[in-house]
Amino acid sequence: MAYLFFLISLVAIVWGAGSLVDGSVALARRFRMSDFVIGAVIVGIGTSMPELAVSAYGAWHGNVDVAIGNVVGSNTFNALAILGLTAALWPIGVTRGNLRFDLPVCLLVSVLALLLAFNFFVGGGDVCIGRFDGLVLLAVFAAFLLVSFWRERRTAKRIEGVECKSAPREAVYWSVLRIVGGMSALVVGSRFFVDLAVEIARAWGVDDAFISVTLIACGTSVPELAASLAAAFRKNTQLALGNIVGSNIFNITFILGVSSQIAPLSGGGVTLADYLVMIASAVLLMLFGLMGRIPRWGGVLMVVAYAAYAAYLVHMQTI
Repeated sequence: MAYLFFLISLVAIVWGAGSLVDGSVALARRFRMSDFVIGAVIVGIGTSMPELAVSAYGAWHGNVDVAIGNVVGSNTFNALAILGLTAALWPIGVTRGNLRFDLPVCLLVSVLALLLAFNFFVGGGDVCIGRFDGLVLLAVFAAFLLVSFWRERRTAKRIEGVECKSAPREAVYWSVLRIVGGMSALVVGSRFFVDLAVEIARAWGVDDAFISVTLIACGTSVPELAASLAAAFRKNTQLALGNIVGSNIFNITFILGVSSQIAPLSGGGVTLADYLVMIASAVLLMLFGLMGRIPRWGGVLMVVAYAAYAAYLVHMQTI
């Protein structure tokens, strides 16, 4: 029975990802918004709902280490494994706008998370993200959204002959319905997929350390993986890039910001090395941005880098 529900959850993920991407692209076309912004805002935030649920639940129930570890682990998996796999299959173009704004913001918030967690601005103390730190992160998130939409409006006005009018109400409602339905199927299917995958892996005798590093640590990123691959299959790599960059920015600024308002977040289980790997993944995206694209060999390099990091985590757990 577990195998049957596993297959059903996999079908839900595939269908949900396709519906989410198709609806998002349709909405982008209707309102003259770029695929990247739709990917970063709608798809990126939507696919990060599992991370938000896990981090907020952990903070509410006193398991505050989960919140930071979930975000740092998910961001590293998103940037290296998911984007790397996508680029290995379909090279991802990076626009000048991505290089000037989106990728630097992703790098800056990654560095900001490290500085706040290690109390760089207040000088010493336990590793944690307090309520004031969370307010700073939430303010950065709001600024990112405002600037993103402002940039979109400026771009639309510069395009000659483009009128930024909405589509007929029925068409817009249908796009929104596809987005909501796809997102719901994606999130619910991902939850069952991860739980059943862990159950099946344990039945096969797979080591718990490997399960925790792969299935559990990366499980909340299954929606991002499905949405990015679905977008790339549709030759929309900008939406795939926006999904990952938007998810990573949302994870740090909004999820850590909200979770820290529930309870101050300690990061005892997250080492400096984990933060540095997350930052290094953002730096790697910037370097590929300077090249104008993430080529196939770059995608392979990113996947190999994540595999090496996962092997390091398994080694550290077995010591």
